Amino acid sequence: MENLANKMRPTKLSEIIGQEHLVGENKVLSNLVKSKHLCSMILYGRPGTGKTSIANAIVKEMNMPYKFLNATINNKQDFDVAILEAKMHGEMILIIDEIHRMNKDKQDLLLPHIESGLILLIGLTTSNPYHKINPAIRSRVQIFEVHELTIENIITGLKRALNYLPEIEIDDEALKFIATASSGDVRSALNLLETAYYAATDHVVTLEVLKNIQAKPVFFHDKNEDGHYDVLSAFQKSIRGSDVDASLHYLARLIEAGDLDSIYRRMSVIAYEDIGLANPSIGPKVMAAIHASELVGLPEARIPLGTIVAEMALSPKSNSAHLALDEALNDIHKGSTGNVPDHIKTSSTTYLYPHNYPNSYVKQEYLPANLKGKKYYRPRHNKYEDNLNKLWHEMRGEK
Repeated sequence: MENLANKMRPTKLSEIIGQEHLVGENKVLSNLVKSKHLCSMILYGRPGTGKTSIANAIVKEMNMPYKFLNATINNKQDFDVAILEAKMHGEMILIIDEIHRMNKDKQDLLLPHIESGLILLIGLTTSNPYHKINPAIRSRVQIFEVHELTIENIITGLKRALNYLPEIEIDDEALKFIATASSGDVRSALNLLETAYYAATDHVVTLEVLKNIQAKPVFFHDKNEDGHYDVLSAFQKSIRGSDVDASLHYLARLIEAGDLDSIYRRMSVIAYEDIGLANPSIGPKVMAAIHASELVGLPEARIPLGTIVAEMALSPKSNSAHLALDEALNDIHKGSTGNVPDHIKTSSTTYLYPHNYPNSYVKQEYLPANLKGKKYYRPRHNKYEDNLNKLWHEMRGEK
């Protein structure tokens, strides 16, 4: 029996819930479809935000031949068949789910046909394509982020679904409970509604019925519906503030939501933004913990994650390096660059090679003339940076 979410799959972009930045009057995807001039694209966003629904609506409205493949499940032969079908039709839309998992063989197979326009690619992924997608594919597509749905968006979808459930009785409070419990995933919301419909006596769906089905605590969204980003923000600020208990609390919330990608990205940033030169070994340690977590998966991933987050919170902190770079970038943006000094250009014959001098140091100017004497790096007082600065002064023969 077809489930409710599939029954409600949109057949045109005007039926998409949310995503007002992509669909609607004078919006990019709607205009591309209206003009019948589709481009290859990647849609990325959290599960249940409507990526597959958008792809489905596009192919229905374009009225073109299409094929749906999964980068993990379908093998190279399936991709060969898709290319043959595209050649038969002269053009075809190829939807690839989990495109971030597509191996090099499949990518190499598809690239020339995406390049030629024989295949119009619609890639779907929950992972940030700027991190996970091969640059060769990325350079040939447009990338569109599918935003997390609001509680109001999901309630809209639930109200539409009531038309598919005869004799259902449900009030606004129960609908809001379902929407909130779904954590931005409309498919999850529809599945909960459908389960409650068949589980409830005489199809009367009450809060009590819902709570008996959905025992997992609801926490991911707050009243402003920005809960996902607020939890990530609190996670980083707790580590930055050296509060190990709060850091582990917010880590637990993110793990409970199953959002490992966001945890990995945020930890990677914190290692260099907030801990930096105060504990430079933390970067490789974070990468090792991420690798271990990916290797074992949940629930065991919580063990390396908990260990590294505790160490990050307890670690000394410094933002000196990234603030120094930000100041240098600011000079570049303002046009404060200048010419590379002649003695350190590639063709220079006057360059002084530091390794030929005591302590591998010789005094010479490296900055452009108009920035001579400019100081970007301002050390923080912590054990590691204090030692670095002491060695730096000793190398220069200073006390």
